[in-house]
Amino acid sequence: MAHQIDPSLNRRRLRLALRHARERAGLSQREAAEQVEWSQSKLIRVETGTVGVSVSDLRALLALYGVADADEVQELEQAARGSKGPSWWSGYHEVLSPQFAQYLGYEGAAATLHTYHPIVVPGHLQTREYAEALLAPRDLKEDTFHKVVSLRMERQQRMFDGSGRPACVFVLDEASVRRKIGGPEVLAGQLGHLLELSGLDEVSIRVLPFEAGAHYSTLGSFVLLGFPDDDDLLYLEHAAGSMTGGEDLELLARYQECFRTITDMALGEAESAELISSIQQDLGVR
Repeated sequence: MAHQIDPSLNRRRLRLALRHARERAGLSQREAAEQVEWSQSKLIRVETGTVGVSVSDLRALLALYGVADADEVQELEQAARGSKGPSWWSGYHEVLSPQFAQYLGYEGAAATLHTYHPIVVPGHLQTREYAEALLAPRDLKEDTFHKVVSLRMERQQRMFDGSGRPACVFVLDEASVRRKIGGPEVLAGQLGHLLELSGLDEVSIRVLPFEAGAHYSTLGSFVLLGFPDDDDLLYLEHAAGSMTGGEDLELLARYQECFRTITDMALGEAESAELISSIQQDLGVR
């Protein structure tokens, strides 16, 4: 099922286009804000994609920046009209941290997604039963529990719905495909789900075997998002979550190198599928 363009993606389109246009015009944020009689904070919010922009405000900025190409103006006006309103994850706001909500906006716009998880199957790939078993020890309130699981399922559906979603490489530590979350039946279903997803053209699932040894990220999971028109982004998955991009290029580069290293150390796609299938068969579940 195809989805409408999320408002966050339209805000991102405007953010990049308006920032680049302002820079080409040789104006600082303060100078541009003064000339259109805005507060500087309003312009900053537009350029960071945290708020939408009205068509009239957009036209004022485009005129100031000298953007006159009719096709470009029309495309940006369409984005402005679609930049208002809630994002798809707004219904889950009670269970989302601000950092993760911001991350979801970036994830939806990414061209590539590379991730490594050393402990469990990542949320992108979980079955409902596996997610429920994984969350059970947290003793969450029933409503919170169901919302967290539903968020993961909707996120997964949107990622793999076939409508121009990112090219994904998942490197899973061998421990994550052997740990019996929920018992043999739940794990068997989860491993079958991994095998199904690995058959999608845009998905590569690789297993990092136990004998691979140590590497830079043995203690934690991370996600690398790639964009054709913006800086790459690193998301470190922990209790609070954190993102970094152009503001910490050294850290970003370290994790990019780490991912290249563990990908080289991991089994190939066919070998990974064979291992996953072998573990599934050993569970003895029919």
